[in-house]
Amino acid sequence: MARMAAFTHDVCIRGAGIVGRTLALLLARQRLRVALVAPAADPASGHGDVRAYALSPASRTLLQSLRCWPDERAATPVLAMQVHGDQSGATEFSADALDVPALNWIVDVPALERLLAEAVRYQSDIDCVTAPVAAPLTVVCEGRASRTRAELGVEFDTTRYPQHAIATRLDCERPHGQVARQWFTADGDIVAFLPLDGAQGHQVAVVWSVRTERVAELQALDDAAFAARLHDISGQALGAVQLIAPRASWPLLLARATRWVGAMPARPGESFALAGDAAHAMHPLAGQGLNVGLGDAAELARVLGEREAWRPVNDMKLLRRYERARQGDWLRMSLATDGLQQLFGRAEPAAVLLRNWGMAAFDASGPIKRRIARLAMGTA
Repeated sequence: MARMAAFTHDVCIRGAGIVGRTLALLLARQRLRVALVAPAADPASGHGDVRAYALSPASRTLLQSLRCWPDERAATPVLAMQVHGDQSGATEFSADALDVPALNWIVDVPALERLLAEAVRYQSDIDCVTAPVAAPLTVVCEGRASRTRAELGVEFDTTRYPQHAIATRLDCERPHGQVARQWFTADGDIVAFLPLDGAQGHQVAVVWSVRTERVAELQALDDAAFAARLHDISGQALGAVQLIAPRASWPLLLARATRWVGAMPARPGESFALAGDAAHAMHPLAGQGLNVGLGDAAELARVLGEREAWRPVNDMKLLRRYERARQGDWLRMSLATDGLQQLFGRAEPAAVLLRNWGMAAFDASGPIKRRIARLAMGTA
């Protein structure tokens, strides 16, 4: 189908993070002309970045299709996951039990971003621009603090958790063994150790969800004292640990945009769609935030690629197909993560007893446990 003569591009993507670049590459593969709004490259970009994401097999397949999957040192397969309650409750998942090569992969964010940026540079149907351009379809991938979403008049319904996340990286005395570990503590903290640096690595990415009033105290600790706290919470699972990266912190929330698609105000012939954190946010305890965002990119690209020949990319019936599909997926995942956060955030004895009993019962549940694991992996 010929593109509209009044426009130089079919799609303008505002936001050049992982979701935005992935979507740009998927659309360019369909021979759509894409304008990707990205700031000028920062020579210091990636230095001191402690982010690491748990990417599902579905996300891995998507990124591999774009030839943007990092090497084994930057994408560590997780062969098992151990979850510990605040008393005797515990559960474990294993790749062997599910007959899969890995439960997920812990991916170093700077490495993934470099691969995506390089792929975009070599894609002739993507133009990197520093300001938005007019296009039949604008996709907003600017993150949870999106200015464009606010300018479009789309509300972001937000529930703030009484927690912040603190992220950093540790070097450990013992190798991680490709095991992701998570601890729920009696005072409501959630600590995750995510294996890094390949199969034989000794490094882990840390995400520590802590009550907001304790953030300042923990951030004020020197590196040795902070590492000692993590050493105690982990029950010395990996031996002595030391910080090897700065600490980053951000507030945790559950949020969803009231509309994910719509017509551009005062711009006839133009529509918009939201994707990634511009559309939704959830608690990181299940590590699903980026997987859901990449699912947005994959679904929007699929809907546009399979559209009827006579439908333009800004057709609202078309975009609502995307909205319905992705809102359902986000709702299922957000209900699960929010329910776990609410359960482990309570200190009443009955709640403590219930959650630890529930973890033990879940660990022995057989088919239910396998079903939940496959849902989290995106392979159900």
